Amino acid sequence: MSDVLGNISGLKASQFKALERLASRRLPADALISPEIARSLCEISRDLRRQVAIIADRGGVVISVIVGDDRSIYIPDLSRFRLGRSGLRGLRCIHTHLKGEPLSQDDLTDLALLRFDVLAAIAVGADGLPGRLEYAHLLPDNPEGDKTETVQVASVHALDLNLGRFLHELEGEMERKRAETIDLSDGRERAVLISVSQDPRQEIDDALDELTELARTADVVVADRVVQRSRRLNPKTLIGEGLLKDVVINALQKGVSLLIFDQDLTPMQISAISDLTELKVIDRSQLILDIFARRAHTLDGKVQVELAQLKYILPRLTGRGTALSRLAGGIGGRGPGETKLETDRRRIRDRITRLERQLKQLARGRLQRRGKRGRGQIPIVSIVGYTNAGKSTLLNALTQSQVFTEDLLFATLDTATRRLRFPMEREVIITDTVGFIRKLPKSLFGAFKATLEELEDADLLLHVVDLSNPRFEQQIAAVEKILDDLDLGRIPRLLVFNKVDQVPTEEIGHYCRRFQALPVSALSRASFSPLLQEMAVRFWPDEVEVLDPEAFFH
Repeated sequence: MSDVLGNISGLKASQFKALERLASRRLPADALISPEIARSLCEISRDLRRQVAIIADRGGVVISVIVGDDRSIYIPDLSRFRLGRSGLRGLRCIHTHLKGEPLSQDDLTDLALLRFDVLAAIAVGADGLPGRLEYAHLLPDNPEGDKTETVQVASVHALDLNLGRFLHELEGEMERKRAETIDLSDGRERAVLISVSQDPRQEIDDALDELTELARTADVVVADRVVQRSRRLNPKTLIGEGLLKDVVINALQKGVSLLIFDQDLTPMQISAISDLTELKVIDRSQLILDIFARRAHTLDGKVQVELAQLKYILPRLTGRGTALSRLAGGIGGRGPGETKLETDRRRIRDRITRLERQLKQLARGRLQRRGKRGRGQIPIVSIVGYTNAGKSTLLNALTQSQVFTEDLLFATLDTATRRLRFPMEREVIITDTVGFIRKLPKSLFGAFKATLEELEDADLLLHVVDLSNPRFEQQIAAVEKILDDLDLGRIPRLLVFNKVDQVPTEEIGHYCRRFQALPVSALSRASFSPLLQEMAVRFWPDEVEVLDPEAFFH
């Protein structure tokens, strides 16, 4: 039996039975609605003095009958009905208007947000008979940018619409238009990036550029970017609700399944946004955690990432089932559902406890390994820097090793340690660490304790900077701030400008003098002489000789 939903309190038994009979009827597959069902719908609506709606699938099966008030209806969650390749949901919605008013802007917004095949309104006459009928449908992408088209007819009897043929043609055109802009064979998720900030526009653009790179690293296609500069942030949805609806509508047109916010969202904001759309909603921190989960390979890394993810999820868990796949709230958080919610929370807390115990055991093993290195009195150098600055590439070039490298943010997460032998029978231990990033989630400071422990034992921090990046100065400041936050200011630092082969030669000397840095190109061994010489001077000042970088690679 179909559902009878909405404002049904206070109905007489006879009125409720009339609604149930309406829910059990079947609409014609090739017509929007039959005159007989339209009459029943209007008679019930007049009797109740409330708007009434029918939602039916393409076969004419009634999914729901919804009772509203005298001005509107509230459409329930339809996420179980998936969108098709064209972007339509395969459902039609026909409802009554008691005062004969035309389709409102809210009606058209619901049409675009919920992706109905057709949304129609029937005017209820004073005698309870159906009057003027107005229907609207979505449009394929067009130069004018129109989203919907509206058609009026004098009555349901004057309606000349073969619904099956019309939808077949409309979907075909929508798919053709989509195929012109979207590679439908590309299985990657598509996302819209959203920034809501009071910062200057250039800073916002820089942050979105970085978020774009994070999305690319997570194998997500960025379909659009949206910026709202606001003096006062919306505490409920962060972004203005009107703009949010426009963003969702445009996202659905572009085949987007994911909204990524550059700002961290509170559990309440995620819940409010998820109530408006069934698109997945995540923030910058969650995106970074997802990347870390993909990139961690050692036991240390996997345990630390899972711990950070669970600590992030716990306050955002609001009763959406056992899969924990949708971090959103809504109806169902009370009564029996609360017991299940508390069970999920308890499971997560227990898992967090076990992971923290396991991390302590792993930490003891790391302490023993570091103690052995310390007893050998071998200098330890830790490479730090912004993500994708070329730290792992430099480590590979210096030590002739094969640490994984790729042109992606956070390509390397697990700590890698190698020995670098100097020609004068000396050697140092070089450790490659996870890259830093602006607005690094607080949870990750604790999650990557192994990396932080390596930094605490370092005798020298090599701060590697991608000089070819136009935002390298902001990146230097971001890394310096994180190092200070980690209380690592006591450890000597050496600034190294990498990728100088991608910078005009006449600018390199100026930047090096200004920042007191050494230039290198991780792809050219010949550029390593100043760096190796400086390291030798710092560690063995009484034994320094002019070092030939080629002597390290034989």
